[in-house]
Amino acid sequence: MLSKNNSIVLSKLKYKDNDLIIKCYTQQRGVVSYILRGVFKTKKGYKKIVYFQVLSQLQLEENFKPNRTLQGIKEVKFNVIYKSIHTNIYKGAIALFLSEILANVLREEEKNEALYNYLETALQYLDSEDNYSNFHLLFLLKLTRYLGIQPEHLNMDYPYFNLQSGVFQDSDNGIYSISGNNLTLLKRLLGINFDALHSIKINAKQRQEFLNMLLHYFELHLDGFKKPKSLQVLNEVFH
Repeated sequence: MLSKNNSIVLSKLKYKDNDLIIKCYTQQRGVVSYILRGVFKTKKGYKKIVYFQVLSQLQLEENFKPNRTLQGIKEVKFNVIYKSIHTNIYKGAIALFLSEILANVLREEEKNEALYNYLETALQYLDSEDNYSNFHLLFLLKLTRYLGIQPEHLNMDYPYFNLQSGVFQDSDNGIYSISGNNLTLLKRLLGINFDALHSIKINAKQRQEFLNMLLHYFELHLDGFKKPKSLQVLNEVFH
């Protein structure tokens, strides 16, 4: 069945000698994997590969068959042409890092339009903004809402946050309790949207420490979550 489906590229993998497997998060069907056969054989095929950079926003005309693991693509075009995500080394490092996380945590093969709209809007914000060094922190924190693991917003005046239970607490409960700079930044980020990111002023060490805390939170709440291999690249770029 031929149909059109807006899609965000999560990953790509060369398969055998000439094929390419693309994993996307789609507006109509959630996670879908596609196969492009023979794209490494011809010049026309090679031209198609440019569409499938990580986090590209595409419109796919797909040949969808429910019983298939890998779907076919008849036509592809950009929904959004990024101005900077794929040309700016810093934004590119963020995109690589986030795509690896999204490919890991997004597994549902069903429609979730609210999540798709969040990804679409957030990535367009990243592409257009000059103040983006903390973008990935807020992006991941807001993503927890759509994954069903959002930190509880009650009692935010308490001096501790428990990573394991996801709630603010009035006393230190051991290795999962955070305080200090990470707690302060968590409270600030929970209260803002992307357009207020410019108000967050932290150094590279604070950014790295908070990101490590966030990734630990994901590990505690999502089965099978693994720290992205691209984390080291991201830290080096923003050091």
